[in-house]
Amino acid sequence: MAWLKLVRWYNLVIIFLTQLFAWGLVILPMQQHSDSNLLLNTTNFSLLALSTVLIAAAGYIINDYFDIKIDAINRPDKVVLEKRIPLKSAIVMHTVLNVVGIFLALVVARRGGSYSWILLQLTCTAMLWFYSTHLKRQFMSGNITVALLSAFTITALLLYEPALHDYLDKPAFIRTNTSIIPNPVWVLGVYTFFAFMLTWMREIVKDMEDFKGDAEQGCVTMPIKWGLQKSEWFTQLLGAIATLPLLNAGIKLVLSGWQILGIYTLVALVVPLVIWMIMLGKKTTQQHYHAAATQIKGIMILGILSLIIYYIEAHA
Repeated sequence: MAWLKLVRWYNLVIIFLTQLFAWGLVILPMQQHSDSNLLLNTTNFSLLALSTVLIAAAGYIINDYFDIKIDAINRPDKVVLEKRIPLKSAIVMHTVLNVVGIFLALVVARRGGSYSWILLQLTCTAMLWFYSTHLKRQFMSGNITVALLSAFTITALLLYEPALHDYLDKPAFIRTNTSIIPNPVWVLGVYTFFAFMLTWMREIVKDMEDFKGDAEQGCVTMPIKWGLQKSEWFTQLLGAIATLPLLNAGIKLVLSGWQILGIYTLVALVVPLVIWMIMLGKKTTQQHYHAAATQIKGIMILGILSLIIYYIEAHA
């Protein structure tokens, strides 16, 4: 279906699963250690998650709307606007999705007693618009914008769950009546950092893949301004910055008695990232960069799945 293709339904599924896993495996279990009820119960979480998905879908629509000419060069077989969906219908749907998404978040913010939380969704909506109209074609700013939006997926949960706010000043590991557990804010913070860094890396690689079309349309992306070689080096540097904290976390988890999660972090995240960085500079073809972008998304999914191991080991 053309609409599902336009809104990148597969990416929306990943966004939803990211929030679902973070909520169901990290936040919801906090109820047993809390004297008060969590704001993000099943109903409120569902509203917030749907809000996130709708705003993201609107972002994909407006991105394609302003990228018709570039996409016609870089990936003509994937263009659906004008061919199968009228431009006017796309703009209307973009507006509807944003309005409904912001309204759903407003409902949860009202129940939490803090209307200011809705500023996060309003900021995301504005960032998606300016990214599509201006920032995407600029040096580095577009990449960082998308990385921030990816990180906001988890940040929204940290903001909208007041119970998490009590853990902000606590150490990385907390002693309970029965065991020692990682601070849930730290856990979600690591995933936020992980999402930000890997998304930034992926966006640069996608710019390498789209080098030809972007250049013809006058874009000033990193590969166009610095060249492919320097862009690869910078991406590898970002990979190293992302890998070192994961390496440190994996070792600390093993030493703290969380052997399964620690080993998983080292084997399923650190090792693939190192291999990915090494392989990135092997070729400079569009197909190679497309494969690299797909692989980094796979590593991100492995990161999300690690929350299952976190939950199992925390409740063993």
